[in-house]
Amino acid sequence: MRFARTGDLELWASITRYVGQWSDTGVSPRYENLLHGSVLDLDDPECAAFAHDMGRDARQVADHELSTLLDSDWRPCLTAAWLIGLDRRTQFRGRIGAQLLESKLIFAGQGYCLALARFETAADANILCAYLDTYLTQHDRHYDGQHWAIGALLHLDERLGSNHADRFLTPRRFCEKRATSRPDQAEWHRHINRLCPLPTNACVTLTLSTTRPERSLDPGHPKAWNGPESGIQRKVSKARPR
Repeated sequence: MRFARTGDLELWASITRYVGQWSDTGVSPRYENLLHGSVLDLDDPECAAFAHDMGRDARQVADHELSTLLDSDWRPCLTAAWLIGLDRRTQFRGRIGAQLLESKLIFAGQGYCLALARFETAADANILCAYLDTYLTQHDRHYDGQHWAIGALLHLDERLGSNHADRFLTPRRFCEKRATSRPDQAEWHRHINRLCPLPTNACVTLTLSTTRPERSLDPGHPKAWNGPESGIQRKVSKARPR
């Protein structure tokens, strides 16, 4: 894994340009608005401006810059995945899928699932199915990527006229999960459906929901972040719809 504070100027340049300037307290406005889809919490003008800027950068960023960001921690990975998805850089499907299945970094899976939803092919649905097959039965892995994967898969089924998600929607598939960890499939489907059109809707008034899935974050995260190499292994809570 590459870290910007180890003299990696190439990585630092990509982070500065696309992830956002880091203040002394470690706050990066862009990644915070991507985390959990928090862009939907912005006022209409702010949301439209943010989506416009993301769409612009998604068209301009070079493939090698995206690859560089994907080599780093979850913040650059999350941002890169969004940029990849917004511009539908399907050449990254293999890497996005591999990193989703590895699930080495918390929160990065949100971006991977969003990108696959934006690609809108059966191949992307298959990747999400493989991820859910792997992690739904693992009691010690409650990353919110599972929620995003369910929402993304339902979105793809809706767009493709398929039924990949059906086998994950039975109570039996979630019976081994704690009740608080079971995704509200309909809510996460709506969440992904609201996020996917953001680049297209950047110049129009967006209809924002006040019922976005709630999340619970450790008080120290991410606003207490003190650098790109800190907090990677920190235990934090994930988004959990009521």
